[in-house]
Amino acid sequence: MTQYMVAIHHPDDYDPAAVEDESMVRDIEALNLEMKKAGVRVFAGGMTRARTAKSLRVRRDGSIHITDGPFLETKEHIGGFWILEVADMEEALAWGRKATVACRAPVEVRAFIQYTPKSAPGVQDR
Repeated sequence: MTQYMVAIHHPDDYDPAAVEDESMVRDIEALNLEMKKAGVRVFAGGMTRARTAKSLRVRRDGSIHITDGPFLETKEHIGGFWILEVADMEEALAWGRKATVACRAPVEVRAFIQYTPKSAPGVQDR
Protein backbone atom coordinates (compact mmCIF):
# COMPACT_ATOMS: atom_id res chain seq x y z
CA MET A 1 0.00 0.00 0.00
CA THR A 2 1.14 3.51 -0.78
CA GLN A 3 0.39 6.68 1.14
CA TYR A 4 -1.09 9.64 -0.73
CA MET A 5 -1.77 13.21 0.27
CA VAL A 6 -5.11 14.60 -0.85
CA ALA A 7 -4.66 18.36 -0.41
CA ILE A 8 -7.42 20.95 -0.58
CA HIS A 9 -6.44 24.29 -2.14
CA HIS A 10 -8.00 27.56 -1.03
CA PRO A 11 -7.57 31.04 -2.46
CA ASP A 12 -5.41 33.43 -0.47
CA ASP A 13 -8.44 35.34 0.83
CA TYR A 14 -10.38 32.20 1.86
CA ASP A 15 -12.70 32.89 4.77
CA PRO A 16 -14.17 29.69 6.23
CA ALA A 17 -16.92 31.64 8.00
CA ALA A 18 -18.15 33.00 4.69
CA VAL A 19 -17.83 29.79 2.67
CA GLU A 20 -18.26 26.75 4.88
CA ASP A 21 -21.99 26.35 5.45
CA GLU A 22 -23.70 23.51 7.34
CA SER A 23 -24.10 21.33 4.25
CA MET A 24 -20.40 21.59 3.44
CA VAL A 25 -19.41 20.69 6.99
CA ARG A 26 -21.80 17.70 6.86
CA ASP A 27 -20.32 16.57 3.52
CA ILE A 28 -16.76 16.77 4.87
CA GLU A 29 -17.73 14.93 8.07
CA ALA A 30 -19.45 12.23 5.97
CA LEU A 31 -16.34 11.87 3.82
CA ASN A 32 -14.14 11.56 6.92
CA LEU A 33 -16.41 8.82 8.28
CA GLU A 34 -16.40 7.01 4.93
CA MET A 35 -12.59 7.13 4.82
CA LYS A 36 -12.35 5.81 8.38
CA LYS A 37 -14.82 2.97 7.69
CA ALA A 38 -12.87 2.03 4.55
CA GLY A 39 -9.68 1.95 6.63
CA VAL A 40 -7.78 4.29 4.29
CA ARG A 41 -7.43 7.43 6.41
CA VAL A 42 -4.09 7.69 8.18
CA PHE A 43 -4.35 11.34 9.21
CA ALA A 44 -6.31 14.47 8.31
CA GLY A 45 -6.00 18.11 9.25
CA GLY A 46 -6.98 21.63 8.40
CA MET A 47 -4.43 24.39 8.04
CA THR A 48 -4.49 27.95 9.36
CA ARG A 49 -4.40 30.75 6.81
CA ALA A 50 -1.19 30.97 4.79
CA ARG A 51 -0.44 34.42 6.16
CA THR A 52 0.09 32.85 9.60
CA ALA A 53 2.92 30.66 8.27
CA LYS A 54 6.60 31.16 9.02
CA SER A 55 9.25 30.35 6.43
CA LEU A 56 12.76 29.27 7.36
CA ARG A 57 15.80 29.51 5.09
CA VAL A 58 19.45 28.69 5.66
CA ARG A 59 21.75 31.64 5.02
CA ARG A 60 25.21 31.28 3.51
CA ASP A 61 26.77 31.64 6.96
CA GLY A 62 24.69 28.67 8.18
CA SER A 63 22.29 30.74 10.30
CA ILE A 64 18.55 30.33 9.91
CA HIS A 65 16.46 33.26 8.68
CA ILE A 66 12.76 33.24 9.64
CA THR A 67 10.21 35.37 7.78
CA ASP A 68 6.47 35.83 8.12
CA GLY A 69 4.25 34.24 5.50
CA PRO A 70 4.36 31.21 3.26
CA PHE A 71 7.51 30.08 1.46
CA LEU A 72 5.89 30.54 -1.95
CA GLU A 73 3.89 33.55 -2.98
CA THR A 74 0.89 32.11 -4.80
CA LYS A 75 -2.80 32.82 -5.19
CA GLU A 76 -3.76 29.49 -3.58
CA HIS A 77 -2.50 27.58 -0.56
CA ILE A 78 -3.18 24.24 1.07
CA GLY A 79 -6.17 24.68 3.35
CA GLY A 80 -6.31 21.11 4.62
CA PHE A 81 -5.36 17.58 3.70
CA TRP A 82 -5.83 13.88 4.21
CA ILE A 83 -3.08 11.28 4.31
CA LEU A 84 -4.55 8.08 2.88
CA GLU A 85 -3.10 4.61 2.54
CA VAL A 86 -4.53 2.99 -0.58
CA ALA A 87 -3.54 0.48 -3.26
CA ASP A 88 -2.72 2.89 -6.08
CA MET A 89 -3.19 6.31 -7.67
CA GLU A 90 -6.57 5.32 -9.12
CA GLU A 91 -7.96 4.62 -5.66
CA ALA A 92 -6.41 7.85 -4.33
CA LEU A 93 -8.04 9.78 -7.20
CA ALA A 94 -11.41 8.24 -6.36
CA TRP A 95 -11.09 9.69 -2.85
CA GLY A 96 -9.82 12.96 -4.34
CA ARG A 97 -12.98 13.23 -6.46
CA LYS A 98 -15.09 12.88 -3.32
CA ALA A 99 -12.92 15.44 -1.52
CA THR A 100 -13.26 18.08 -4.23
CA VAL A 101 -17.06 17.68 -4.13
CA ALA A 102 -17.28 17.73 -0.32
CA CYS A 103 -14.90 20.69 0.06
CA ARG A 104 -16.11 22.56 -3.02
CA ALA A 105 -12.48 23.36 -3.83
CA PRO A 106 -9.63 22.17 -6.04
CA VAL A 107 -7.79 19.08 -4.82
CA GLU A 108 -4.27 17.83 -5.46
CA VAL A 109 -3.38 14.14 -5.06
CA ARG A 110 0.28 13.14 -4.66
CA ALA A 111 2.00 9.94 -3.59
CA PHE A 112 4.65 9.90 -0.91
CA ILE A 113 8.00 8.60 -2.08
CA GLN A 114 8.51 5.10 -0.76
CA TYR A 115 12.01 4.87 0.70
CA THR A 116 13.61 1.68 1.84
CA PRO A 117 16.19 2.02 4.62
CA LYS A 118 19.01 1.70 2.07
CA SER A 119 17.57 4.32 -0.28
CA ALA A 120 16.42 6.85 2.31
CA PRO A 121 18.35 10.15 2.13
CA GLY A 122 20.89 10.43 4.93
CA VAL A 123 20.54 6.80 6.02
CA GLN A 124 23.65 4.68 5.78
CA ASP A 125 23.63 0.92 5.66
CA ARG A 126 25.37 -0.51 8.74
